[in-house]
Amino acid sequence: MFEIRRDDETIEIPGELPLLPLRDVVVFPYMIIPLLVGRPRSVEALTAAVDQNRLLVVAAQKRPEIAEPARKDLHDVGTVTRVLQLLRLPDNTIKVLVEGLGRVRLRDFHSTRPYVTVGIAKHGRSTRSTSEQKALVRTVQSQFEEYVKLHRKIPDEILIAMSNITDRDHLVEHIGAHLAAPLDVKQEILSTAETKGRFELLSKVLSSELEILRIERRIEGEVRSQVQKNQKEFYLNEQLKAIRKELGSAGEISSEVEELAESVSESNMPEAVSERALKEIEKLSRMSPLSPEAAVARNYVDWLIAMPWGVETDDTVRIRDVERILDEDHYGLEKVKERIVEYVAVIKLAKRIRGPILCFVGPPGVGKTSLGRSIARALGREFVRVSLGGVRDEAEIRGHRRTYIGALPGRIIQSMKKAKTMNPVFLLDEVDKMSKDFHGDPASALLEVLDPEQNSTFSDHYLEVEFDLSRVMFLTTANTIHGIPPALLDRMELIRLPGYLEPEKTEIAKGFLIPNQLKEHGLKRSQLSISDEGIRTVIRGYTREAGVRNLEREIARICRKTAREIVSGKKKKVRVTGKNVSGLLGVRRFSARRLEKKDWIGVANGLAWTSTGGEILHIEVTTVPGKGNLLLTGQLGEVMRESGQAALTYARSRASALGLDEDFYESIDIHVHIPEGAIPKDGPSAGVSIASALVSALTGIPLRKDVAMTGELTLRGHVLPVGGLNEKLVAAQSAGFRTVILPAENEKDLVEIPDAVKKGLHLAPVEGMDQVLLHAIAERGKKMLPLLARGARRSPAAGRYAH
Repeated sequence: MFEIRRDDETIEIPGELPLLPLRDVVVFPYMIIPLLVGRPRSVEALTAAVDQNRLLVVAAQKRPEIAEPARKDLHDVGTVTRVLQLLRLPDNTIKVLVEGLGRVRLRDFHSTRPYVTVGIAKHGRSTRSTSEQKALVRTVQSQFEEYVKLHRKIPDEILIAMSNITDRDHLVEHIGAHLAAPLDVKQEILSTAETKGRFELLSKVLSSELEILRIERRIEGEVRSQVQKNQKEFYLNEQLKAIRKELGSAGEISSEVEELAESVSESNMPEAVSERALKEIEKLSRMSPLSPEAAVARNYVDWLIAMPWGVETDDTVRIRDVERILDEDHYGLEKVKERIVEYVAVIKLAKRIRGPILCFVGPPGVGKTSLGRSIARALGREFVRVSLGGVRDEAEIRGHRRTYIGALPGRIIQSMKKAKTMNPVFLLDEVDKMSKDFHGDPASALLEVLDPEQNSTFSDHYLEVEFDLSRVMFLTTANTIHGIPPALLDRMELIRLPGYLEPEKTEIAKGFLIPNQLKEHGLKRSQLSISDEGIRTVIRGYTREAGVRNLEREIARICRKTAREIVSGKKKKVRVTGKNVSGLLGVRRFSARRLEKKDWIGVANGLAWTSTGGEILHIEVTTVPGKGNLLLTGQLGEVMRESGQAALTYARSRASALGLDEDFYESIDIHVHIPEGAIPKDGPSAGVSIASALVSALTGIPLRKDVAMTGELTLRGHVLPVGGLNEKLVAAQSAGFRTVILPAENEKDLVEIPDAVKKGLHLAPVEGMDQVLLHAIAERGKKMLPLLARGARRSPAAGRYAH
């Protein structure tokens, strides 16, 4: 038993009292607090305390979720309390008002009764007051005063009560009871034995709580300021609406501005672009909705919002799927497919790379444009196409500045808006057919678009903000590279698409063209069938092209006529063979290119490149009595005319080797003619062909009918390299030639030409005109040129390739 003094009263405390565990509260001495008691054992303990001396011990639980706590679940220090009031509620719970009397240490537990009793001992000891302790007490008082001022839930009367407290332990209990601190912190204040230690702990807790309260007050002040600012803006905007309404302005302008600002905030614009858009919206809010400037500003903001800032599609990185899709859409084109698969493989490893810039060069109808759409489908990207044929204004690429009436962004930005992603497949079609005039050079504007080092910050004249094009996969198409400026050509990776051979066209027709046309014309496979021989007849007699565009048109004609037959009820099924093609398509438009039946004097077979593929040129030369004139006909260009003059000079320089008189040219006129005179012809690659025909005509020695040739001729008889070798070999193979003479410097290009193109051809690389003649002259004529025959043994390139 021990005593506790409370003002003028001395209270005797027994050594054992009923125990009331508390879940979520710590009771301090001098504290009067209501408690709600509902657990059966706690109710019994409270009832026993009221029946005896109204005293009981309260102690906080370590874990509130435990329903029936044991000794280990309670803190070691609790508070002995006195029951002041008790009220039984209808749900069998008791609301009790208790007064804290003093701190006690819990000892032995006894649970033999319906409630728990606990042995207790007085806890805590006062220390002698020192100057340090006095300073500490004043610090805690000052901190608590500031704490009460910052904490709105603590009334100011608490400070008045604190000023009347003289006992240091009482002061600790008073502050600890009203401190809004966690339960474990309060329990630590209650459990600390020495008074000095309790004040030090209080000072530390108050410092931490004050710091939190100051931050809360600062945040609250900032929020209040922002709210006041928003309220002020709202009030002013409402006034502005009223003024505009009074002036007759459209009231919709405010809601429109708000919608635009919200759209800008919801978009993923870069910070600089967002600032620019909000600035334009602010200008728009101050304009009359009927002014032209308002329409310009609104259109500009609409364009900024509509751009796909930060939106990207995920690439397909499964190489098998990419290969399958490419094979489904296109036959052959192995180099192109290989390049796309390589790109996908790099994406899979590097995750993010700059988009490649590929240029597909080839004749019309070989699938350049459709290949772009197929690549987009294979990669799982959006596809956009811009045709550059005939474009001659730089503004078509970069857009017009907003100062012009009706200004719009360029085609690049317009297409990116249409794509709705930052990484589409972007096809620039017919890039070789751009032109330039006083409006500027569109090819120069494309330099920034197609430069990986610059296109990440592409700037359109209309938008005037940077737009990232580095994620775009740019594809360009061209029939020839001659119309592309060198600086632009240097920025692209060239991939050449050769013309198709007859077997390839047949497979394309069977696998792609015929099924597509049947679907477009509503026909079933059972209603129309075309045999392989029928397809070959269409290719040979009704088309003459490197691609398959005209072939598709002819197949479409067959489908239309078949549909007519079926709808009219004349036939239920049509089968097209090589024999009945003419009945559907009419008379053959092209005769099959066949070799001459015999070797001719003065006739050479040249190979030419055109935008539609390779062509055969039959070069004819004849001599008539005259005065040494050279006549060139067949609508020849200046370069080809110069090749004829160079051929004549070569023949004169080699007169003795050719068995001619030194002045042979003085008594004759030489006429060089290339048939199909309505078609313009030009280029240096016919030089060796003209020279061969000229030598044949002068010497009377025939040229082989199964030999075709190409190469530029110099005055010294050297043969220089030419371009378009793939297309020329396709034409030679299609026409049935067995030998093709080509410059030795073009020998390196043969590696990249498919074996199917070289199949059946004897390729003879030559360095000089003498070697050309040795290959081209008929066998019976070689004996007539003994000097050239001796050169045959020195020919380093004779018979090097045979397929």
